[in-house]
Amino acid sequence: MDVTIRGAISIAQRLRDPMATLVKIDPKSLGIGQYQHDVDQKLLEKKLHENVENLVNRVGVDVNSASASLLAFVAGVGKNIAKNIILYRQEHGAFTSKAALKKVKGLGAKAYEQCAGFMRIREGKSLFDNTGIHPESYAVAKQLEGYHDRSDTATIAKELGVGEETLKDIIKELDKPGFDPRSELPEIPFRDDVTDIGMLKEGSIVSGVVRNIADFGAFVDIGLKNDGMIHISKMSEKRIAHPLEVLSINQYLPRIEVIMIDLEKGKVGLSLS
Repeated sequence: MDVTIRGAISIAQRLRDPMATLVKIDPKSLGIGQYQHDVDQKLLEKKLHENVENLVNRVGVDVNSASASLLAFVAGVGKNIAKNIILYRQEHGAFTSKAALKKVKGLGAKAYEQCAGFMRIREGKSLFDNTGIHPESYAVAKQLEGYHDRSDTATIAKELGVGEETLKDIIKELDKPGFDPRSELPEIPFRDDVTDIGMLKEGSIVSGVVRNIADFGAFVDIGLKNDGMIHISKMSEKRIAHPLEVLSINQYLPRIEVIMIDLEKGKVGLSLS
């Protein structure tokens, strides 16, 4: 397809299933600025890959709908096994249990032990298959269903012969089977009446989220096409050596003043102080 059509599909997919689409993009392409080219490239690639892998495993992956790109980031899977999972799905239909993963070519006992807790099967034979509970803990989870009061985790853990932290994780999963941790993230409110830079004026108060931090300042998403910029001199009434002293990536700023607007260049200057 034409590149513009592919781009439009990619954007639509990011709205439908952000994680499944973003894993197909080189993490370095999501960065802002040139500073990422000034560090050890191999180390950067390794750390970015670890970050993506951690996020994918934390959210969990629906084994019956995930692409090979997404499955490859699940612990113990990798690209080859991910392709084999897709092939198995095409030949045998949807997985009905996590145990069926053992039938996938190349997915041995060790890989199964690593990946099973991060896989999800929404309409499987067992309710536990749609949780982050590892199959080796299903017996404990089954016993735990008989406990109406689960507050004394130390005593219950001893009774069931399991670690207390493991027990707490199982309880959390049983309370919300199929729960997506991303749904806990708060929505970011932007001003509804400001949708274009032309609607801003000096002295306007907006809200935003810090998207990037450099030595000289921070770039903030205020709900417009381009991010606004807070210069380091406008971050605090007292002198600071670096923006990280007062700001952090993804920090929500409920009140920011617009101090400069350049319509021609599409630039917005902001102030916290």
